[in-house]
Amino acid sequence: MSILDKFKTVLGLEEGALYLRPLKDKDLPKVLEIEGKVYRFPWSQQIFKDCLSMGYSSWGLINEGDLIAYAILSIAVGEAHVLNICIEPEKQGQGFGRHFLHALFNIAKDKKAERIFLEVRPSNERAVLLYENLGFEKIGERKNYYPTFDGREDALVYSLDLNPSVI
Repeated sequence: MSILDKFKTVLGLEEGALYLRPLKDKDLPKVLEIEGKVYRFPWSQQIFKDCLSMGYSSWGLINEGDLIAYAILSIAVGEAHVLNICIEPEKQGQGFGRHFLHALFNIAKDKKAERIFLEVRPSNERAVLLYENLGFEKIGERKNYYPTFDGREDALVYSLDLNPSVI
């Protein structure tokens, strides 16, 4: 079963309504639009281009033909790291993030990752709650990791075992 078929199975939706596909250069304007709505200090177009050209695992979540979310993962040596994940603000709180993350878990497992990591701002309470509800465990903090308008904010570091009996 392909990654895309697994995703459709996880979602239990008819084909075409909601699906996952690799990000493409043509998606960058929409990615940058979403990034700019959600993050006060968004990634630049060049960072996204570099991720695509370097072969990072880059995915878009498509709903009714529209890109509503994206994620960039680094996967190597048995580990996956969510470098960036973002859901269109109007679509947040509707379960898309949870389903998207489950699909990313499957992608990471298909590429032989045994564990997945991510960082999140403590002030992003909605994301922290989602990650903890999915079974992520806080394993540390990175001091002064994220820029803010008046200094820096720490990052919470989370990890999740991708063992099939856990996910």
